[in-house]
Amino acid sequence: RQHEAPRRVKRAWVIPPISVSENHKRIPHLLVQIKSDKQQPGGVIYSIKGPGVDEEPLGIFSIDKFSGKVFLNAMLDREENDRYRLRAFALDLGGVTLEDPTDLEIIVVDQNDNRPLFRQDVFTGRVVEGAEPGTCVMTVDATDADDPDTDNAALRYSILEQGAAGMFSINATTGEICTARPGLDRETMGVYNLTVQAADMSGDGLTTTAMAVIYLEDINDNPPEFTAEEFSLEVEEQAAGVDVGKVFVHDKDLAGSPSWLAKFTILEGDPEGAFAIRTDPHTNDGVLSVVKPLDHEVRDRFELTVSVQNERPLEPSVPASPRALATVRVRVRDVNEAPVFRENPRRVSVLEGTPPGTAITTYTASDPDTQQIQTLSYALLYDPAEWLQLDPHSGTVRTKRELLHPSAFLQGGWYIALVLARDDAEPPLSATGTLSIEILEVNDHAPQLQPPAGVLCGRPGRGGTLLLGATDDDRPPHGAPFHFQLSPQHPQLARNWSIARFNVTHAVLAVLAELPEGPYSLPLLLRDSGTPPREQQQLLNVSVCHCGRDGTCLDGALAAATAGTGITLGALMIILGSTILLLVLAALGAARARGRRRALRKGLLQRSRDDMRDNILNYDEQGGGEEDQDAYDINQLRHPELFSPRAKPSLRRDAPLSSGTPLVPRKLPSSPSDIEDFINEGLEAADSDPSVPPYDTALIYDYEGSGSVASPLSSIVSSLTDEDQDYDYLSEWGPRFRRLADLYG
Repeated sequence: RQHEAPRRVKRAWVIPPISVSENHKRIPHLLVQIKSDKQQPGGVIYSIKGPGVDEEPLGIFSIDKFSGKVFLNAMLDREENDRYRLRAFALDLGGVTLEDPTDLEIIVVDQNDNRPLFRQDVFTGRVVEGAEPGTCVMTVDATDADDPDTDNAALRYSILEQGAAGMFSINATTGEICTARPGLDRETMGVYNLTVQAADMSGDGLTTTAMAVIYLEDINDNPPEFTAEEFSLEVEEQAAGVDVGKVFVHDKDLAGSPSWLAKFTILEGDPEGAFAIRTDPHTNDGVLSVVKPLDHEVRDRFELTVSVQNERPLEPSVPASPRALATVRVRVRDVNEAPVFRENPRRVSVLEGTPPGTAITTYTASDPDTQQIQTLSYALLYDPAEWLQLDPHSGTVRTKRELLHPSAFLQGGWYIALVLARDDAEPPLSATGTLSIEILEVNDHAPQLQPPAGVLCGRPGRGGTLLLGATDDDRPPHGAPFHFQLSPQHPQLARNWSIARFNVTHAVLAVLAELPEGPYSLPLLLRDSGTPPREQQQLLNVSVCHCGRDGTCLDGALAAATAGTGITLGALMIILGSTILLLVLAALGAARARGRRRALRKGLLQRSRDDMRDNILNYDEQGGGEEDQDAYDINQLRHPELFSPRAKPSLRRDAPLSSGTPLVPRKLPSSPSDIEDFINEGLEAADSDPSVPPYDTALIYDYEGSGSVASPLSSIVSSLTDEDQDYDYLSEWGPRFRRLADLYG
């Protein structure tokens, strides 16, 4: 196979790169002439294209189309464009290409037309004081826009100015600044300002400058020192928690740094720890204060030895030096002090019932001002019950009235009073003392039987027991345990009764032999456990009831027995008899009045027998009022057999349960035919019975007034039939009889 040989390019049409210096001022300037070997009759037309010709930036280059000369038409700047690549063309007159396009490269040659520039105007660095030589602090750097491959951009650094010491040096190539010699001392010079320079052409060309600021960092190379060897201060006595004054120090290290902060210590002169010293964080001075009250009379001056050192220890490189010491003299000023009760509170004991004027105690205070002549006076500041009186000069406390239990002013048996002591200084000062008086209990009350009455079954061993209790107004140990016993003056009681202890406050009364039903009065002897013991004989009213099979009282018997313990039988008979007599008289009067009215209005009644049961009764005065209308059962008059020796009167609602039962109950006659004799006998018994309350006397009934809310009172003959009565006339009697008309009309 035949290979085609490479096509030979003519040397005249190959254009080597063309160099031209930037900032060339001779314009236009011939750069090169291109020429084609293919000459045509009539000539060749040349042209160029590319940046600087028909592309931005326009108009920099041009060509003579007939001669092929290429011209520079403007100044070039290498920093903007360091080379241009153009294309050259050769055409005949008809526009036909004679040669293939060829490259035309124009290289812009650099000139040193740019100064170096530092990256910042001020460079900042830090180094500790006392740093060794060669310790690098910082690096400064600059740039140059010229060709870095030429000396136009070859930079060199130098320090133009740093003061007379010459403590720093700079690497000319890298711009690194380091310490040059020892002796950096922040306390001498804390900041160094260096003027650094950068120059191109390896230091011989264009230059620029900047500032390098170097700060020295503090180390603890200076101990604190007192500004004086002695300090004098003054403080009032009895002052605690107050500042006495300051001791001043000086430290050359940086204020506010850990190397500057001072720490103070009291070495001597304060064995009791009355003083304390702290550091003022703002001034670094020592502040002396009192933590315990000082007493001028005990000690009037102190001499303290105080030392100072830094919170942070000194650097090892610093020569050792002793701690700074100073003497602080403190004088204690005398002031008026308040009196003092050495015993506060004062506790004393007094027997209750102590007569007025009895001296209890002498409660005085002392004046700490021994070097001043002063007089103390006393007064009662708090005496809520006004039980006490106080001598204003001697402080002797006496009773003003009897101190008795119980009292609302006692707290757990203690009476609290406040005593005021005052001096006569200007201004006067006072103190308050607490006087606690224990009122000792005296056994002045005997125990009381509670309750004084009871009901029990009369059969031994089957409900024949009664629980007894007692109370005592005295406080322990003069109260319980209580001792119960049958009265020694009545030894016969022991045949039928016994008392056994139940607990410290109760005992059990038991029946020893079967007893008949009825009231019994047992004298008991009660004794407390006080010193000396108090005893008292009291009566126990016992009602023996009718026993059931299980040993309990039957209901009727229990009710009767209970009532018997609250009201005497004689008083009950008197009240019942009086009530019956009044009802009978009222019923007879009403029946006669009704008969006359009916004879006038409707003629004779259909039946000759008058019915007095539902007549209207007017009473002038009722005495007890509605409270007594249900007090007694009138059936007791119709059934006198209920008033047997074994039966007990019913319980009155208005009679207290604590009412005693008479020793010998009055028996009713078996057939009370004569009501007048019965009532007179009851009145005589009631008048001679001291246990009857005043409301158990016979009541006088009279006019009750209009509009009474009481229920209508039936007549004594309400048991008669009324089926043949006509009561229609009641509706004609007016509004007062409207209710009766509704019921019977």
